[in-house]
Amino acid sequence: MIKETQKQRILAAIAANRPNYPSDAKHAASLGISTSVYSAIKNGQTEKALSDANWIGIARRLGVSLRGEMEWKAAKTPTFEYITTQLEFSQKSSLSAILCDIPNIGKTFAAKHYVQTHPHAVYIDCSQVKTKLKLVRKIAGEFGIDAKGRYADVYDDLVYYLRSIDCPLVVLDEAGDLQYEAFLELKALWNATERCCAWYMMGADGLKEKINRSIECKKVGYTEMLSRYGDRYSKVTPDDGREREKFLTAQAMIVAKVNAPEGADIKAVVRKTRGGLRRVYTEIEKLRLSAAPQQLEQAPLRSACTPVEKLKCHQNEESV
Repeated sequence: MIKETQKQRILAAIAANRPNYPSDAKHAASLGISTSVYSAIKNGQTEKALSDANWIGIARRLGVSLRGEMEWKAAKTPTFEYITTQLEFSQKSSLSAILCDIPNIGKTFAAKHYVQTHPHAVYIDCSQVKTKLKLVRKIAGEFGIDAKGRYADVYDDLVYYLRSIDCPLVVLDEAGDLQYEAFLELKALWNATERCCAWYMMGADGLKEKINRSIECKKVGYTEMLSRYGDRYSKVTPDDGREREKFLTAQAMIVAKVNAPEGADIKAVVRKTRGGLRRVYTEIEKLRLSAAPQQLEQAPLRSACTPVEKLKCHQNEESV
């Protein structure tokens, strides 16, 4: 059963996410709830407003941990700044690009952070929607479009909406997991939204190998798709092994300094991680658990306004 404290964390995430949508109706649709239910929770009604399944679904969509994970601050690592700059340029210019780099350097965190703080931008984890149908329905749903109808209608509505709003951006993470038909559909979507929508594909080195191998085998669609995404692969980390090690260590140091408890031995934390940012998180979580376990019960978002008050700030916006 979802506790009241968990509902308040979810409400805080809803309030923080609201500015990214043009209306309450679009925001409600992106969360998978009706406008009447959205209005009820905006006005502070949490009891019987939603089922536990609905609360869990919204928490999953917004990345809210129900077990109360520690607050994690964004650190301006080279990877974070590089991806943020690329996404900003892509969105403003309606251009597309591909980033292929090693895992565990903060690509996903940077992309999610950007999407959370910019309107008309959505993040898609392609490993969860590998097929053509699931992918297009997921993108549509993230933009607040009804994704439950006939597939052809969902596709047409998505294209129409992307062509009608200001500078939309779709971030496609773990793109190497997509099935062949999904790749072809991305090419079709790019064609249908040319100069109207930015598409940013991300993945590890396997994505680059998959695309290059498909091009060498003359598989239909891959050469054209790479051309539409800039004909090149972006990368953050150095190619030289020694330089890459220095780069990863420096990144880990930046992240640890921002998030470690006061008085922690930052160098000792980084030595245990070998530059891997997931390991940095684990080591800092251990420090916080041993130092102050009560911190895990705090909400990840803090504001002078309550979650309900934040949502009410948008009450007068028109529905789209």
